[in-house]
Amino acid sequence: MKVEAVQYGEKKVYTVAAFNRGVADWLTRLPTVWVEGEVTELRRHERWQTVFFTLKDPTDGACLGVTILRSRFDALRLDLADGARVHVLGRPELYEARGDFRLRALSIERFGIGDHLAALERLKRKLADEGVFATERKRPLPRLPRRIGLVTGNDAAAKRDVTATITARFPAARIVVAETYVQGPLAAPAMIDALRALCGVDELDVIVLARGGGSFEDLLPFSDERLLRAVAECSVPVVSAVGHEQDTPLCDLAADVRASTPTAAAKLVVPDAVELHAELDRLRTGLARGTRRTLERTRQRLMHGHERLRRAPALTVERKRSRLEHAAGRLRALSPRSTLERGYAIVRTEREIVRTVEQVEKGAELEVEVADGRFGARAQ
Repeated sequence: MKVEAVQYGEKKVYTVAAFNRGVADWLTRLPTVWVEGEVTELRRHERWQTVFFTLKDPTDGACLGVTILRSRFDALRLDLADGARVHVLGRPELYEARGDFRLRALSIERFGIGDHLAALERLKRKLADEGVFATERKRPLPRLPRRIGLVTGNDAAAKRDVTATITARFPAARIVVAETYVQGPLAAPAMIDALRALCGVDELDVIVLARGGGSFEDLLPFSDERLLRAVAECSVPVVSAVGHEQDTPLCDLAADVRASTPTAAAKLVVPDAVELHAELDRLRTGLARGTRRTLERTRQRLMHGHERLRRAPALTVERKRSRLEHAAGRLRALSPRSTLERGYAIVRTEREIVRTVEQVEKGAELEVEVADGRFGARAQ
């Protein structure tokens, strides 16, 4: 709606609504800005769609009203309370009906978090260049770990989640728990000591580094360079289960496997006993079926071999008899007697068998042999 003034003589006069509308329209043209201050008068209600609080300048007490959508405020998970020092990204606006000036927030960060994020980004690039996060360095988890190490806080929900899930899935699992600090300035060195102590435990095959959710500052120890290097250098595979799905401390990148939650980590390190038994039953059934098939094939081969052995002597005799008959037939066909029976004769002189006419002189006595006997003859 266009903002117009009413002309009174030489004066242009705006109504309150028109004035507020004009100022509000002008404010929408301003860019987003970051504003620093302390949170006061924080008001949040489950039935409200908006969260209200006041930013106060600690130096001179200047105040600025702030609104933010409740869904966006809850998603930040900052656990803000009065007195917290923050940076608020927002756009100035005017509530026209009452003429209230305020900052409509788009994001909120605790004081100093920007510096932390920049430092973490530099550390991430540095370790990535050194190969600490390299995929080829990561090791697979053991199928059936002999012992499972758990580094977690004392009496923490994460410890209960991991141990309860492991015990429920695989009752035979053995868990070695190392309780230590997981928050504050002492957390990183304490977790490093716990990792090294677990690596010295006999038959320990995997370590779970677990902590439940928390604010950005609470999870900072899990991005400590010393801890990241200790995780990467650990002698057994490490599963990082820190925070919730959206939390990504740098130890997730240094670990061999990242789990979205401590419960998910427990499901990764041990198999489900029920599923394992079912798989063993399937394998046992398959093995029995394969054994039966092998035995049947072997039995068939033995029976076939036995039949061949039983028939072998008769077959051998038959083959030899056939060969002998064949040889005898050939001998009979080639014998002189068979030749004589076909009408031929053998002629002999007193000294030799006559093969050519030159061997016989005229008037010589000859002996002629035919199929059924011999008789004499004289050469003409």
